[in-house]
Amino acid sequence: MFLKNAWYVAAWSHEIDASLRQIIVLGEKICTFRNSQGEVIALEDACPHRKLPLSKGRIKDDNVECGYHGLTFDCAGQCVWAPGGGRIPSAAKVRPYPVHEKYGLVWIWMGNAAIADPDEIIDIPNFDSPDWGMNSGDAMELACNYLLMCDNLLDPTHVAWVHESSFAQAATKDTPLKVTRTDTGVIVHRWMMNAEPAPFYKKIIEFDGNCDRLQHYEVRYPAHALIRAVFTPAGTGGPEGTLDDKTFVMDSYNFMTPISDSETRYYWFQLRNVRPQDEELSRMMAHDVRAAFSEDKAVLEEVQIGLANKTSPHIDLSIDAGQLRFRRQLEAMIAEEQMVDEKMRA
Repeated sequence: MFLKNAWYVAAWSHEIDASLRQIIVLGEKICTFRNSQGEVIALEDACPHRKLPLSKGRIKDDNVECGYHGLTFDCAGQCVWAPGGGRIPSAAKVRPYPVHEKYGLVWIWMGNAAIADPDEIIDIPNFDSPDWGMNSGDAMELACNYLLMCDNLLDPTHVAWVHESSFAQAATKDTPLKVTRTDTGVIVHRWMMNAEPAPFYKKIIEFDGNCDRLQHYEVRYPAHALIRAVFTPAGTGGPEGTLDDKTFVMDSYNFMTPISDSETRYYWFQLRNVRPQDEELSRMMAHDVRAAFSEDKAVLEEVQIGLANKTSPHIDLSIDAGQLRFRRQLEAMIAEEQMVDEKMRA
């Protein structure tokens, strides 16, 4: 089950050009392209005649021509030409999807188009700030349900075992977690005090010695995550800390797009408050982050197999509190959405 009245990432902006391309979001096949004005168009990828994907056709004057019998559809999904002459059948149309470009990403609305509001796309402070650097990577294909990655991004503890060479430090194993539910999602966070910096961050921070470290893991509905890492010299952090001038902050934005019940496309980028113009640092961070996320991929794909084929019940631990709270609320939102849809159809 998926929440449909929500914005999902359809693609990086640079992935959509003037050629037809099929993407799959929430199990729905969608034909995408850019028109002559550079606008992204997204249409149901199935000609209503014999259901050949429109992405197998061609673009003609900003319209899409089916590659089987030439039925031609405008950017609103309406058929404007059909073979044989006479009246075009009223059912000769395909669904158009609302799309919006922001943050170098193409966002798509999968539910009721009448309520699609681009202002509801996640707000990302500092995205265009010259004082913040950025690194990103290609989207990653995951052979697992999107909620497993949402679980992972509400689980600061897993880094102690999955990311030993990058994000782990001794305190990540057992420092207590705090769980907070918000109107938009769930936050799991903790401060770890007077600890040795983790290997990945040790290469970036601009102070010596131990640190106070914040792990802020936040997932917002339907499947967008902010992972904030804060490293400040020991004695300056914590909920009441003043934070040193050399405090390092990295905001990692993560977007999970369900393809099917067992496939996910995963997009991410990181913003940092140090050395914004340092391209070598950006390349290093992008490389190391992708390597760490590949470790998550390997684990989660095995978890997908294990849960799908389990012969005994799985258990939950106290560290799973944030994940369970997120799932329960998302399930309630999906159920409510489906109930409203059923009433509208009745």
